Amino acid sequence: MSRAPDITGDVRCATGRMVLTVREATMTVTIPFSASATYDGAPGTIGEARDFAGDFLVRAEALHGVPVTTGTAGTVKLVVSELVTNAAKYAPGPCLLDLAIGRDRTGLPDLQITVWDTDDSLPRPGAPDPERIGGHGLELVLALCTRYDIQRLAGGKRVRVHVALR
Repeated sequence: MSRAPDITGDVRCATGRMVLTVREATMTVTIPFSASATYDGAPGTIGEARDFAGDFLVRAEALHGVPVTTGTAGTVKLVVSELVTNAAKYAPGPCLLDLAIGRDRTGLPDLQITVWDTDDSLPRPGAPDPERIGGHGLELVLALCTRYDIQRLAGGKRVRVHVALR
């Protein structure tokens, strides 16, 4: 557990003027924190996974004190959408989404997003091509994440990426 700074304060009226008194407080950050969901690739799967990721981040912040900016939440939802889209599009059968908050190599909060699917072919990012229509999902994911690992496993593959929570 670590301590994250937070600012609290109160406002009072003194002779018609607003006076703000600010004092520093602390909030406990509880790490690790994780959750998983399984999807069948049916219509609506990608939206459900995106909502699951958004709800996870809300819980991480509210219950565990993990700081999550609006920009980071948007990045996480985009990354989850792209990874689950690829699983639903290319892999027969279910996929598993794991979200886990831990610490990166420097000790800062880090979100690990893992998608397991049943297709054992490894995705390869295409060469950047602004003329190409589609096929940019993995390029986006790799540009937005701090680390990634793609591994072929018995019965499919695992795609794991990390997003900094700063």
